Parts: sequence; structure tokens; C-alpha cells
Amino acid sequence: MQVTIIVMTSRATPLYPASAKEMEALGQRLRDARLRRRFSMETVCARANLSRPTLYKIETGDPSVAIGFYVQVLRVLGLLADLSLIAKEDALGRRLQDESLPQRRRAPRKKAPAGASDGEA
Repeated sequence: MQVTIIVMTSRATPLYPASAKEMEALGQRLRDARLRRRFSMETVCARANLSRPTLYKIETGDPSVAIGFYVQVLRVLGLLADLSLIAKEDALGRRLQDESLPQRRRAPRKKAPAGASDGEA
């Protein structure tokens, strides 16, 4: 009898440096919001139904945390409405969309027959 063991290794999520900075900044903003409300990590974890290490990862900007956990923390902190602001104004996307729209073209004007005037008698 042969037993096969499959080990799932976690690999780091590759991010561009600018994206990593944004994740860290988001985590710091969430931590600051928690502290301004005087919520302990335990309180947020209990209300968001997540573990303390997961909240720690969120507050440090770890990209391996699922977005659903971020949503739960935003809900607990009363910041869920801020989620609707993400990608709300997509100037580049709208410009690209406008460029792909068909341009209306007018038919060329018909030339008046020779000898005809513009309605003068």
C-alpha cells in the first residue's frame, strides 16, 4: 500500500513595490481607525469573526489575506461605505471606451444641379 501526501506550501503573493506600499498604508489606516474607536484587537476579531493573526496581517498590509476579511473589518469599524469608492471614477477606462465608440459620419452633401439657384426667382 502506497500513501501519497500532498503538502500545500504557501507562496508569497508577488506585488509591485507601489502596490505593496498601498497595502501597508491601507493596513495602517485600518489600524488607526480601530484605535480611534478604542477597539481592541480581540473586540474586532470577535465582531468580524476572524482570528487575531488574520487581523494582524490585515493591519500590516499582508496581500495574502482574502478581501472578504477586509470587508468584515470595514463593517465592524463602520467604514463599509468607503468600499463603494474603490474604482468609482475610472477616467482611463472611460476614455478607452469613448475611443472605441463608432464615430458618426455624415453623408457628403449633394451638389446642386448646374443652372439651379438657391430658391431665388
